[in-house]
Amino acid sequence: MKVTLIKPTIGRREHSLYVDEGRMEPLMLGVLAGLTPPDIEVVLYDDRMEAIPYDEPTDLVAITVETYTARRAYEIAAEFRLRGVPVILGGMHVALLPEEAAMHADSIFVGDAETGWLQVLADARTQRLRRRYDGAPGIAQSGNVRPRRDLYAGKGYLPITLMQFSRGCRFACSFCAVSQYFGKKHYLRRIDEVVAEIESQPRHFIFFVDDNIASDRMALKELCHALIPLCVHWISQASLDVTQDRELMRLMERSGCWGHVMGFESISPGSLRDARKSPNIRGFSHYAQEIAVLRDHGMQTWAAFTLGYDHDTPASIRATVDFALHNKFTFAAYNILMPYPGTPLYRKLAQENRLLYDGRWWLHPEYRFNHAAFRPARMSPDELTKACHAARTRYNSLGGMVWRFSDWQTSFRSLGRVLSYWRYSLLFRKEVYKKHGMKFGLR
Repeated sequence: MKVTLIKPTIGRREHSLYVDEGRMEPLMLGVLAGLTPPDIEVVLYDDRMEAIPYDEPTDLVAITVETYTARRAYEIAAEFRLRGVPVILGGMHVALLPEEAAMHADSIFVGDAETGWLQVLADARTQRLRRRYDGAPGIAQSGNVRPRRDLYAGKGYLPITLMQFSRGCRFACSFCAVSQYFGKKHYLRRIDEVVAEIESQPRHFIFFVDDNIASDRMALKELCHALIPLCVHWISQASLDVTQDRELMRLMERSGCWGHVMGFESISPGSLRDARKSPNIRGFSHYAQEIAVLRDHGMQTWAAFTLGYDHDTPASIRATVDFALHNKFTFAAYNILMPYPGTPLYRKLAQENRLLYDGRWWLHPEYRFNHAAFRPARMSPDELTKACHAARTRYNSLGGMVWRFSDWQTSFRSLGRVLSYWRYSLLFRKEVYKKHGMKFGLR
């Protein structure tokens, strides 16, 4: 038996194919391959950089689906089904919209596929694939499952090893699909299994793709203690309230943490209340204290902003860039507020009749990447789109890059940090122009 795993691309630019130069390992597909019995052949194709061989013989195709890749995932599924090959779809988007996904596949997996992957394979062997499988959210890679990292070889992924320690987040932000999926619950992997996986692979730079690695601070402290003797460097995603725990900040620094992707979301208290971003609202002081703590510990911060709340205007978006440049954040993302299906934000905008593209922007042939998908309160959709693109362009200008690099407390702590800063800054600058306005799907 042979199984084909596929990671879809977002789509293409109007006149050329988009190749994602910043692609990282598709960790979840590697985990499924690691769960697969050795007598089953497994191949992995990454649509972001290679052609999919539709006519290559295979017995089952499994495609991971995100909201941004749903249109392309359905195109790929259709090609295999035309050839009589059964297709199963899984991933976050399938969990949010199972009825939609089911129309484009022979089977869907709703929830954590790890919990039922062996049953899927057993049914596929006997050609009795069920229409739907369900798996409750839970601990990542339970039972010390190791990803098949050999499947990543030769695909040009960034030199970062993706791993997972925890899943879920204790907060309930209105725009976040993660909160809807995990229900504010938090699941922790055994630390000895994490350590064993780190020791089993050669890289010393780790990206923990946890939704919020600081959601359980005591657990993170235990992880840091275990990481200290391993002499690794690592990054993750964390909420700003981690700065309130100085002991934890010291432990992260000692354990090799370079910094985190951190959801600042907005510099407006009103927008933070709309987002229900509780860790950012308490004692709001324009983030002065939090930023000082991060800098004291040499944390290179990737500040993530979400723009388009009812308090936002083109002027407030420009002020957000001013704020980020003033604080010399290592990187910053200026994301348009997106109404993901199943979130409180989506339901609110739907009730107010403010959704564009018939409410299903992820499938609409006219929607383009990084464009507004709803009517903002204090500007037009086009104004929001242009303001966010201008923010990315300005922040990633050559002058902006040099200015941000001049933060001695973070950028100059090691030669590795210097080289990493320039490698990724130049890459992100290129992506600003390559991805903007991209069409979903290839047709």
